[in-house]
Amino acid sequence: MAPAKSSFLDKVLGRIGRLDAHGLQTVVQRLARERTFLETLFNTIEDGVLVVDETGRILYYNQAVTQLLGVQGQPAEGQHLSRLLPELSWGKLAGLDSAGGQKVVRHEFEISFPRRRLLRLYAAPLDGEASGSSGMALILHDATEARQQTFEAIERERVQALTLLAASVAHEIGNPLNALTIHLQLMEREMKKLRRATGGWDRGGAAPVHPRDAELWSARNETGESVGKLESFLSVAKDEITRLDYIITQFLQAIRPTAPQLKMASLNEVVLETLELLRPEFENRGQTIQEKLAHPLPNAPLDSAQMKQVLVNLAKNAMQAMSKGGTLTVQTGAALDEVWVSISDTGRGIPTDQLNRIFEPFFTTKKKGSGLGLMIVQRIVREHGGRIELDSRVGRGTTFRIWLPMRERQTHLLEARLHD
Repeated sequence: MAPAKSSFLDKVLGRIGRLDAHGLQTVVQRLARERTFLETLFNTIEDGVLVVDETGRILYYNQAVTQLLGVQGQPAEGQHLSRLLPELSWGKLAGLDSAGGQKVVRHEFEISFPRRRLLRLYAAPLDGEASGSSGMALILHDATEARQQTFEAIERERVQALTLLAASVAHEIGNPLNALTIHLQLMEREMKKLRRATGGWDRGGAAPVHPRDAELWSARNETGESVGKLESFLSVAKDEITRLDYIITQFLQAIRPTAPQLKMASLNEVVLETLELLRPEFENRGQTIQEKLAHPLPNAPLDSAQMKQVLVNLAKNAMQAMSKGGTLTVQTGAALDEVWVSISDTGRGIPTDQLNRIFEPFFTTKKKGSGLGLMIVQRIVREHGGRIELDSRVGRGTTFRIWLPMRERQTHLLEARLHD
């Protein structure tokens, strides 16, 4: 089926040989008006529109192309398409056009300039289904936001799946853990009694001379050694139960979040309170803390308790990533309508292949980590209307930077219009 043509053009082409100068002028004026109308229309839409000839040279592009592809300075007309879109294979497009037939190409690809975007391409030949080539029309749609929304929807589905699992898991594991804790405490008490019962003998001295006393001395000595081993075993068991309890607590915090109670507060004060809480632990590990807080720093709508939880999680991750002598650097600042806080360490860094998974639930690079801490951090920051950035270099350290808006998001309502 041949594409429909403009009725106006059909009439003009049918009478072109009989038109006088005034008639030709009228036709040209009308075509100019239609061209102006189409250009205005194309420059209004958000999608990029490109028209290229059979060699791939650009004949026309609309205003959206300049924003999507960063066209600046000299006009792009006459340049080859590959200069604007090096990620796109013009050879494949031209081959499809030359083969003829109804060809509408749909393709997705990423560009890195002027910033990283995911573009969805729709391409159709200008000559319809005819073989050969007279050029192509390309439509570029920015699908970056749609992809981000898809990722967020997938993340919400993960959290919902975890929520369904949480009620039974927390109950089934929590009750046995409580029972184990109680019985370990009872065992610890009995160990103390045995320790007192065997503590009267000097096991470091010589054995008694009398056979009966020597036998009793040996038995108590063995009992004391067994008590020491049992106490060591109990200590390990208590540590592991404490770790399991921590994992369950993190799990519940991740899947049963509470909405932040936002109040205008100082981010600097939250940072100082957090560092005061963690400073003894850093000093015990032989690590130092550097503070680079901006003064003055505008207040922002915060849930101080939740933001403190964010900073504690990030600071403890940094602490565990560093060896003795490491330095934690905490900075704050403001830019435009946002405040920010960054936490940097001098640890081992995160390998490139793990950066994209660092916020996934249950993914951890630590031997005894739950893999939920950073998921909680990301959720809290998002519910504050903020964002989190990560920069890590292997062997040099990691920096997390959190951006928070200075104002709460307002709901804009349309004004009601009164009708007569």
